[in-house]
Amino acid sequence: MDFEILFDDTVLTLFPPLEANNFCNNKFISIINDFEDGEWRIKKFHRFVWDNIIETALSFKEREALISDPHSALASAAQNLRLTDKLDDISQGSELAEIFLYGLMKHHFKALPVVPKIFYKQNVQDNAKGADSVHIVVSETGEFTLWFGEAKFYNSIENDRLNSITESVKNSLNSEKLRKENSVIVNINDIKELVLEETIKENIFKCLSNTNSIDNIKPKINIPILIIHECDITSKAACISEAYKKEIIDFHKERTVEYFRKNRNKIQSVFGYDKITFHLILFPVPNKKSIIENFVKSVSFYKEQ
Repeated sequence: MDFEILFDDTVLTLFPPLEANNFCNNKFISIINDFEDGEWRIKKFHRFVWDNIIETALSFKEREALISDPHSALASAAQNLRLTDKLDDISQGSELAEIFLYGLMKHHFKALPVVPKIFYKQNVQDNAKGADSVHIVVSETGEFTLWFGEAKFYNSIENDRLNSITESVKNSLNSEKLRKENSVIVNINDIKELVLEETIKENIFKCLSNTNSIDNIKPKINIPILIIHECDITSKAACISEAYKKEIIDFHKERTVEYFRKNRNKIQSVFGYDKITFHLILFPVPNKKSIIENFVKSVSFYKEQ
C-alpha cells in the first residue's frame, strides 16, 4: 500500500493511565497521501480506488472470466455501483469509502476477498445489508478472524459525526445481523473458490454455522472503522513536512481519544464488548466535493462502456 502510515498501534498510550485499561482492544491507524508540485495527489488516491474496485464490485467467477480483459472488468464493476453520490448529501462518498476500505483490508491487513460487498448489495439486496465490508484474515498458524467494517466519507470528524458512527457500529453488532453476515459468507461461492487448506475452510464453516452461538465468535470479531475526512490542515499544505505530519497526528490522536470514549459509552452494553477488537482508521483529504465529483465522473464513463 503506497500511502504513509503515521501511527499504527493500540491506543493505550493516548489515554491517562487510570483510563487506559478500558481500551485494551482498541487500535488506531493514521494514514496520509503525499503531494506533488505543491498539490495533494488526487490521481494517486483515485488509482488506489480503481485498482481495488473490481474485487469489491464483481463476484469471484466474474473476476476470473474477465481476468484478461481489464477494461471490460472495470466497465462491469461500474455497473454495480449505485452512484448514490449524485442523489443526496448523506450518502455522498459512501461507495468510494467502501472500496478504499476494501483496498486497505487487502493490502494492509492481508484479508481474503471473501465477500465482494458492493456486488452483493447490488445483486442480492436482502442478504447484503449490514456491514460495509466483510473479510476473513487467516494467520500463518491457520487461525482466522472475522472483520466487519464501517466506511464513511465525512466533511469533518467533529463530535456529531463521531456520534453517528458509534450508533452505526452498535447496530452492526446485533446478534441477528452478525448471524446474517455469517450466513452470507458461508452461502456464497467466493470463499469456496479461495485457495485454503480444507481444515481451515472446515473450521470457518463450523464457526459461522447458525448452530454456533454468536457469543463464541466475539473474540474473533474485528471492526475496522474507516473515516475518510475533509481536513483543513491538508487543504492548506503543499508538501509532506515534519510539521505537517505532526499536526495531522496530533489532531488524529485527539479525535481518536474522543471517538473511543464515545464508542465505549455507546457499545459497552453489548455482551462480549470487551472481546471485540475495534480499529479506527483516519485518512485526511483536502476537499471532499472535488474527490467525489472526480469519482462519479469516472464511474459514469465506465457505465457507458
